[in-house]
Amino acid sequence: MSQKYPGGIISKTAPVTVGPVDGEGGSAPGIWTLTQALELNKQSLWPKPPVQGELYSWGYNQYGQLGLGNRVSRSSPVQVGALTTWSRIAGGSQHTLATKTDGTLWSWGYNLNGQLGLGGAVNISSPVQVGALTNWYQVAAGNRFSTSIKTDGTLWSWGQNNQGQLGLGDALYRNSPAQVGALTTWYKIASASGGFNLAIKTDGTLWSWGANYGGALGLGDVVYRSSPVQIGALTTWYQVACGDFSLATKTDGTLWSWGNNSKGSLGLNDVANRSSPVQVGALTAWSTIAAGRYHAIAIKTDGTMWTWGFNPNGQLGHNNTTYLSSPVQVGALTAWYQVAGGRNHTLAIKTDGTLWSWGRNATYGALGLGDAVNRSSPVQVGALTTWLRLPKMPLSLSSLAIKS
Repeated sequence: MSQKYPGGIISKTAPVTVGPVDGEGGSAPGIWTLTQALELNKQSLWPKPPVQGELYSWGYNQYGQLGLGNRVSRSSPVQVGALTTWSRIAGGSQHTLATKTDGTLWSWGYNLNGQLGLGGAVNISSPVQVGALTNWYQVAAGNRFSTSIKTDGTLWSWGQNNQGQLGLGDALYRNSPAQVGALTTWYKIASASGGFNLAIKTDGTLWSWGANYGGALGLGDVVYRSSPVQIGALTTWYQVACGDFSLATKTDGTLWSWGNNSKGSLGLNDVANRSSPVQVGALTAWSTIAAGRYHAIAIKTDGTMWTWGFNPNGQLGHNNTTYLSSPVQVGALTAWYQVAGGRNHTLAIKTDGTLWSWGRNATYGALGLGDAVNRSSPVQVGALTTWLRLPKMPLSLSSLAIKS
């Protein structure tokens, strides 16, 4: 059945979107009903213009991971080159990955284990393109290893592989991207500081591989895996994040955690490890999640921000250094939009485009505030209102952000 409307014919059968599966940068050919479009938008599957802008970095820079052509640490944001087409970013322990809007992949920083994907082991202090392909999409950087999903849904990895974290069925290091299996249905990826990965496929299933300390893989044991293994049988997983522990949300807005819990990182009001996913509380309003090495950050649908876990440097943002084993709201604001966790610090962007930071700032200036003083509550970084995107960076002592 179809009917006329200004602009064409509406069909009750929705066409399909084309391109990146999380909606950014794809297209939706055909004629859609408003209901169909709104439903996909709710699932973050409706195409949106790709995020693009200038790339800034600051903090620790011993291996050139800031991409500024030197190894000088910075305590304030500095632009990486002059380009305005950076789209996605990820910070490893000492290396950086980024994609541009043209689908090219770039890397820089520490490269002892081939984590830059450039075919060698030489450190690089400025962005260098990885190969010549133009279909790179999502990136994730762990402790000396890298992963990426292409626009065709294939999964690739390279770098250190002593714990099977590359997912290639062996423990051999790779210094250039290698495809993980032959599937074209990979959707989202997160790489951990602890040498493992979490990934979601387009069918909503959840997968893990690599190191399994404390049960971080969620498979009910502590056995390491060198190939992706499905966690349970559910098809409703939506987001993943990991540090030395694991976090995930489902499409119903529930929050789940598992793995190492020695610092209360799982938010379950204790310090007992879990080797399978356990729900954090009973709420169905969790919207965005991020993980530092041992601390967690989450935003609810009402724009409030919550943190828990390790807190010796004030990275939880509660104006103290008390560890927390359950989620606690940071202040009373309802305008938080995006979050990122570093090794011992936290970054956040508000809905007004301002950038905020807190936690460890000593020595390297990872907070971007022009000094080396720790902060235990959110402090605005500069006065700009044009910040767009933060990276996954759970083991990083430096910071990255994209602004328009």
